[in-house]
Amino acid sequence: MSTLDDSALVLRCWDFSETSQTVSLLSREHGIMRGLAKGARRPQGSFSGGFDPLTRGHVVASVRPGRDLATLTEWHLEGVWWKARNQLAVNRPAIYMVDLVGRMITDADPHPVVFSALCEALDRMEAGHDPAWPLLRFQWSLLSETGYRPMLEVDGDDEVVAFSSSLGGVLPDTGGQDHVRVRRETVQLLRMVDEVEQPLQPVSPECLERACRLLGHYLRDLIGSESAAMRWMWNSARETAC
Repeated sequence: MSTLDDSALVLRCWDFSETSQTVSLLSREHGIMRGLAKGARRPQGSFSGGFDPLTRGHVVASVRPGRDLATLTEWHLEGVWWKARNQLAVNRPAIYMVDLVGRMITDADPHPVVFSALCEALDRMEAGHDPAWPLLRFQWSLLSETGYRPMLEVDGDDEVVAFSSSLGGVLPDTGGQDHVRVRRETVQLLRMVDEVEQPLQPVSPECLERACRLLGHYLRDLIGSESAAMRWMWNSARETAC
């Protein structure tokens, strides 16, 4: 048995009994962790009154090899993303990002950059930023860190190119059935997001929306299905993404 001590973000939680909960956490150094917190909802316990989605804190857990659930022994609440919990315009992208993490990352596979990217996106939306930029940068970080960074190089100067999920990026627009037609300005925006050391330039809300939808389209194809969170976010990710 090993003891785990880490910063974490609550992805989901379920009532196990009147006072206990099962929890899915994204931890900074240990990846996704699923655990049982006995007595989590007792006011005087070691769990800050219980777990709630879209909160962050510090967790201590005991992990036994071969068991699906860790035993959570402490949870110290450090912050709540209130807008993500209470405002629809922020809740929708927040739930979508949490859903993506659960589908793109396997249990016990550490991705500290993804943890930081998700916290940063939620922090920016909590501070009042329009959700589009944080969402775009989070999707890009998730794709890059899980090995699916799309290729953005294409020859020529056509104003419309194609994006192929199966080939992992942009290519000349040849009318292929599995291709999505993409405006060149959408590709240029994604290149700007990729060049993290360069200052971001002002872009139109429409271009941001198209870029977010394109990455959403790509993520849906990588996952192989369209989740309820995707449909809620995009009103169907099957719509033209660019």
